[in-house]
Amino acid sequence: MIKRNSVSKLLPVLFGFFIMGFCDVVGISSNYVKKDFALTDTMANFLPFMVFIWFFVFSVPTGILMNRIGRKKTVQISNIITIIALFVPFVMYNYYACLLAFALLGIANTILQVSLNPLLSNVVDEKKLTGALTIGQFVKAISSFSGPFISAFAASHLGSWQLMFPVFAGITILSSIWLQATAIEEDESKQKVSTLGQVLSLLGNKTILLLFLGIVCVVGVDVGLNISTPKLLMERSGMQLEDAGYGTSLYFGFRTAGAFIGAILLTKVSPTKFFRLSMVIAVAVLVALIFATDKVIILSLIAICGYSCASVFSIIFSFALEKMPEKANEISGLMITGVAGGALVPLLMGGLSDYMGNQIGSVIIICCCATYLLLCSFMLSDAKKA
Repeated sequence: MIKRNSVSKLLPVLFGFFIMGFCDVVGISSNYVKKDFALTDTMANFLPFMVFIWFFVFSVPTGILMNRIGRKKTVQISNIITIIALFVPFVMYNYYACLLAFALLGIANTILQVSLNPLLSNVVDEKKLTGALTIGQFVKAISSFSGPFISAFAASHLGSWQLMFPVFAGITILSSIWLQATAIEEDESKQKVSTLGQVLSLLGNKTILLLFLGIVCVVGVDVGLNISTPKLLMERSGMQLEDAGYGTSLYFGFRTAGAFIGAILLTKVSPTKFFRLSMVIAVAVLVALIFATDKVIILSLIAICGYSCASVFSIIFSFALEKMPEKANEISGLMITGVAGGALVPLLMGGLSDYMGNQIGSVIIICCCATYLLLCSFMLSDAKKA
């Protein structure tokens, strides 16, 4: 085994999860872009589409590439593309430049998520992988939580919300340097290159298919609440965008707390039971959100949902890696393909919201995703035996 619980190796890998959180800034960004260019919900939701569609396109090829060049080098490629992406809307600001910037950010984030999750398995013991992945999601949640505050500060005090992008670029440069200076061993014997067909054939396993669709839905819930929370607050309580954006931070704040507490609890309780309880709470909350009109109630429901869903991604991902540890790179690429749910779900949300004329349509779509996850949590114990 090459895994060593070395803090000096673990910290730069975990910091990479902070960079991973930058893609969540698309939530508040889509609201600013919608306001600046007077867009419909459907047009504005093409921004998250441009981020997350690349998970469908590049995840499996990235897993194959990772087998050739290694996990660490693949992470560094993602950092370079992230830096380029973050300077585009700062240098040139229009709707199409934003689409380009978030497309590049999506490509970079795809590469990062495929490579960083298995890279973490090189520096922690296998028995602690679920907890370590949850800590990584905790770090990512801190990044996601910070985004709306940074954008609001930039808009209110610096004159332009786009000024947050150079800050994120500088952080990415620091992360890249730190990781490059850290020696991480990778098991060369496991770097057998698979074909695209061989990777996709893993979906023939019932458990892997169930978990793959779970990734699609959990990311759909996450991105859906990210972009719809400010719209709900503006629509139902008359808040201005700069203030409504803090609703997204509240969601990610409770998601951050949930990930931290989840990392502790998952060392003591069954991940499957934890998954089930989390989704029972989430579905109940989302049903209530369809009907909620009071600002305090809306914010409370958003916070509870963020808390309850915080550990679900890492639970699903770790189940998949544990199912076929000998194919960790291929499984990682396949699972991260499911993050394309962040592209599909907002389009469905935008279409139904435009059709209904309000944000109830968005919440209904999110609730459907959570309902699948609830069903998945009860099917999982039997499917894992397959």
